[in-house]
Amino acid sequence: MKILAPFLFALAALGAKAADQPLSQRVERGRYLVQVGGCADCHTPLKQDPNGPKPDLTRQLSGHPQTLKMPPSPALADGPWLVVSSATNTAWAGPWGVSFTANLTPDLDTGIGRWSERDFVETLRTSRHLGVGRPLLPPMPAAYGHMTEADLKAMFAYLRTIPPVRNQVPVPLLPLPR
Repeated sequence: MKILAPFLFALAALGAKAADQPLSQRVERGRYLVQVGGCADCHTPLKQDPNGPKPDLTRQLSGHPQTLKMPPSPALADGPWLVVSSATNTAWAGPWGVSFTANLTPDLDTGIGRWSERDFVETLRTSRHLGVGRPLLPPMPAAYGHMTEADLKAMFAYLRTIPPVRNQVPVPLLPLPR
């Protein structure tokens, strides 16, 4: 532990320094983290074009399209396959049931527009909706909970700046009995 102490102290100091940054720098840091963290890979629906799937940037980070009603997921035989994904990459089915990627835009009614910074941080820290609700489901990585508080706050600051998209994502579906 003594060897790690200086490293942990330096890391904490960096996080504190990031928290003291002006809002514009926090937003830019958040943009970078959302981009390299791959948030759009699941939270921005894919659309098909002649060259294959590409992100639908008119629905950036808006989650599973409310107009896309998913049929029952295909049953997978026991074996090495575990997960099925929709063509939009926004609905995922597996042993947990069916999960739909959330709307991360600041829309007040269907996104995170009414969330506080604390709600966002606690959701990612605890892997529970609003920090106390249902568990976040696959494919959402729990690794985001290990980010610094300053980085999570920067991500939230950035998400508050993107265009709101009105898109009511369905609630997760429980697994069907076998």
